[in-house]
Amino acid sequence: MIPRAKIDEIVDAARVEEVVGEYVNLKKRGANLTGLCPFHQEKSPSFSVSPSKGIYKCFGCGKAGNAVNFIMEVEQLNYIDALKHLAERYRIDWPQQVVSAEQLLEERIRSGERESLQIVNNFAERYFADLLINDDEGKTVGLSYFEERGFRPETIEKFKLGYAKESWDHLTNAAQFGGYNVDLFKLGGLVKENDQGKIYDAYRNRVIFPIHSISGKPIAFAGRYLIKDPKSPKYVNSPETPLYHKSNELYGLFFAKQAIAKNALVYLVEGYTDVISLNQAGIENVVASSGTSLTEGQIKLIKRFTDNVCVLYDGDAAGIKASLRGTDMLLEAGLNVKIVLFPNGEDPDSYCKKVGPLDFGTFLDEQRQDFILFKASLLLGDAGNDPIKRAELIKDIVNSISKIPDAFKRSTFLRETAILLKIDEQLLISEANRLVRGNISKQPRIEEFQYSQPSTEQELLIESVQELQLQDVQEKDLIRVILNYGDKPYSEEFESVALFIINEIALDEIEIEHPIVVQILSMINQQITDGSINFQYFVRHEDPIITEFVADIMSKDFEVSPNWHKKYDVFIDPVGYNFKEDVDSAILRLKIKHVEKLMKHNQEELDNFEKKGDMEQVDLHVHVHMHLTQKRYELTRKIETTITR
Repeated sequence: MIPRAKIDEIVDAARVEEVVGEYVNLKKRGANLTGLCPFHQEKSPSFSVSPSKGIYKCFGCGKAGNAVNFIMEVEQLNYIDALKHLAERYRIDWPQQVVSAEQLLEERIRSGERESLQIVNNFAERYFADLLINDDEGKTVGLSYFEERGFRPETIEKFKLGYAKESWDHLTNAAQFGGYNVDLFKLGGLVKENDQGKIYDAYRNRVIFPIHSISGKPIAFAGRYLIKDPKSPKYVNSPETPLYHKSNELYGLFFAKQAIAKNALVYLVEGYTDVISLNQAGIENVVASSGTSLTEGQIKLIKRFTDNVCVLYDGDAAGIKASLRGTDMLLEAGLNVKIVLFPNGEDPDSYCKKVGPLDFGTFLDEQRQDFILFKASLLLGDAGNDPIKRAELIKDIVNSISKIPDAFKRSTFLRETAILLKIDEQLLISEANRLVRGNISKQPRIEEFQYSQPSTEQELLIESVQELQLQDVQEKDLIRVILNYGDKPYSEEFESVALFIINEIALDEIEIEHPIVVQILSMINQQITDGSINFQYFVRHEDPIITEFVADIMSKDFEVSPNWHKKYDVFIDPVGYNFKEDVDSAILRLKIKHVEKLMKHNQEELDNFEKKGDMEQVDLHVHVHMHLTQKRYELTRKIETTITR
């Protein structure tokens, strides 16, 4: 077991806004921070972080919790491993534990394939990097190659570049000697098996580019050949694994994410060396699609950190045209897209080396242009004076513009395109509107609602509807008021709200049904007995189910929009201003639920006795029904008075 004090130390250090901020581009909104949810696809931010409460909540998919819950979700770790991750992040000593062989076996079983593969990849990354620096073949062949590319030692170390020997089984033998399960190396694509059952290294005589997750862990590898062989591909890449899904990864994002957020801009390139060269030149906000067509998953990653993308195109017309569709997808996601075109025969890596970092940065600033106008100019040159090609060009450009969600941006681009192509602007507007209507009609209505920009009023309405759909609403609301006001004095008789609520539940013999609510109330009752109420205990509880439950409930208190007074001429008290009324309302609603449950049970018994013809019991249950009906009426009148007074 991990000592409670150590858990508290880690959770205290792991500020939720810092932890989440490493994965999500957060923007200030009142007392909270908002961004795009990392757990589901969305175009408008519904993910909220409350630094004061130490919790996060997504109002789209419902995920909630503290910093530990977040790491568990985003990194797919168990509770202990998430704590270890945060301990390493904040340089907190992890307690040394004596682990038996049986416990170790159980832990390995629980860890599953992902954790096992991560261990294998960690080993492979160290193995390749060591060969590059310390092996004679690695230094002569691999290190020489990187030095010829102009990579400095600190850059090689930063990106964990490595080398795979020409041998057929050097990695295989090293893995077996280290006691690793070679089957995991096969699963990760590091070794292969031929038809005769012979195991051999998948990477041979190649320089190695580790591909890191957003948290910096090696999840895949790319190996580039150094001796041209027509029978061998230029790159050998890791296959899809439980750790690695190529369409959801961007090379260099771990090293770029802070610079992207700081500059509110990401440079998108094609290859590994482009990323490394620009990074070494001081341009750190750069990522690569790793030679694949841009995917929705990669665009989602970009949008988590910035809305501004600048695509760096090699001076190759054929390659540019092949990439245009991917850039259209950026527009469709609502991103602001710029283009920089390099001179013919140059790519970001070669041109940066040619002109030097200072002039290269100036070149990027001066040559940046809007994608739509760049595309129009590019295709206009191809069309020449051919009217048919020109008509197709116009349709292609307008189709790209129609994908832009923002109507004002669409209008601006239509106007500038009309000037560039020397065509009637109204004609372009009509065609664009037709395409926009077509795009909208193809989307399910629920998607339109989900992706609309939420206002505070909308969030309040959505939350109210969702809350009505939840089971045990009254019991959850009871926990909400206890967590928010439990330590406040309620009356002369009850020194705290928590004591008042516990007493009311016991007095009316109310049966609580939700198992987590039962557990929390039991712990609160124990805290009252011990004379020390601590509601932050539940936010940092060692059971992630409790922390997620509590975070979800505590996120119910929204900030009221300052525009409500201007728009509706009404003043709304801030959350907690009338806490006694809030407490009374929660208790009364719980009592009404309790009475209605008794009424339902009584009605079932009444129906049963009527069928049996037992009129004495029927009369008794009719009187009980009348009593419960009167009780519900009185409670309802009280709750109306509580809400309206």
